[in-house]
Amino acid sequence: MTSTMDTLRILAVSGSLRADSYNTALLRATQRVNPGGMSIEIYEDMVGLPMYNEDLDTERPLPAVADLRRRVAEADGLLIATPEHNTSIPAALKSAIDWLSTPPSGFVLADKPVAIMGASPGAFGSARAQLSLRQILASLGSDMVLRPEVTVFRAHERFDADGSLTDEFTLSLIKDLLVALEKRIRRS
Repeated sequence: MTSTMDTLRILAVSGSLRADSYNTALLRATQRVNPGGMSIEIYEDMVGLPMYNEDLDTERPLPAVADLRRRVAEADGLLIATPEHNTSIPAALKSAIDWLSTPPSGFVLADKPVAIMGASPGAFGSARAQLSLRQILASLGSDMVLRPEVTVFRAHERFDADGSLTDEFTLSLIKDLLVALEKRIRRS
């Protein structure tokens, strides 16, 4: 669903609800290093999205759910930044994926180009969470960008006091990930 030949619409989703989230800061960094050819919109409403409940998953979804489904459907691609919680993805991110992958939504993640990255203060970054997320998205038929892998370990050392990513190597990896996402979208 390419918006125009010139500009792709990317919806960027942070799996973190934390106000000073490293993962949300990673998404802001994507806007800064955007190589062009895409518009990156950060989804700001994760905290207002209810936990998945099949009783509420009807033909007339809750407004927050309908909004998320519409925005994902209209996007040319997704960029997800996930922290690692207990070696997996956070409950809020899993719940959002559940809302996007059930019958009334029309399975908006099927064939959707998706790139992932993540940050964590730990020594492994978000490597295990990304592995879990890749498995979930692959089972839904998402069109995954596999490389480069952006796993920001010891994240507290890579951002300044204002929450800006300062690590040049990570910034270059993010730019490469955006280029790979753009190629994946234009190919499909």
